[in-house]
Amino acid sequence: MSDRRGLLIILSSPSGAGKSTLARKLRDWDPSLQFSVSATTRTPRVGEVDGKDYFFTDEEKFRTMVNSGDMLEHARVFGNYYGSPKGPVQNSIDEGRDVLFDVDWQGAQQISTSALKQHVLSIFILPPTIRELRRRLETRGQDNAETIGLRMEKSWDEISHWDGYHYVLINDNLAETEARLKAIIVAERLRLSQQPNLVDHVRALQAEFEETE
Repeated sequence: MSDRRGLLIILSSPSGAGKSTLARKLRDWDPSLQFSVSATTRTPRVGEVDGKDYFFTDEEKFRTMVNSGDMLEHARVFGNYYGSPKGPVQNSIDEGRDVLFDVDWQGAQQISTSALKQHVLSIFILPPTIRELRRRLETRGQDNAETIGLRMEKSWDEISHWDGYHYVLINDNLAETEARLKAIIVAERLRLSQQPNLVDHVRALQAEFEETE
């Protein structure tokens, strides 16, 4: 068994708040961090690899996994199912490797009430202002005006669930937010529930203490 258990690190935010950038910086900081690989019922796209990009499955098998409690979270999007299989995440936890989840508030809620909830670390990223959120969406050049408008409409629904997370960070300065995020993870890795060998260590201390009496 590893010296520590892995964390399920949930990052949520409205589009444009900096979640994806922060996730990449976390991976650069600690390459052992890995993104959760989702399962989906949609058809693989050109170049996608089963088990790396997604776990591709059919709807019957997906429903079976949901009904048997083998999905940490799931949702239906544009006619296809997407979800996070519990098995690979459980293996990572047991091996002491943290897993990153880039999910919305609904996915975060499901994971936080799942069988692995004691290992969850949930963090919500807020923008400094709504005006700045729109500016970031416009300047990153990925979406047209209509898509930006839809993202802005959805942003408040996401922001309104900020208080359902363990930590909330206002991303008004990327470098400072990154530093705070790393500090949270370092501290949470030392949480009692994440250190399975502590009991044995304390028992050894007790035995040593009794021998010296």
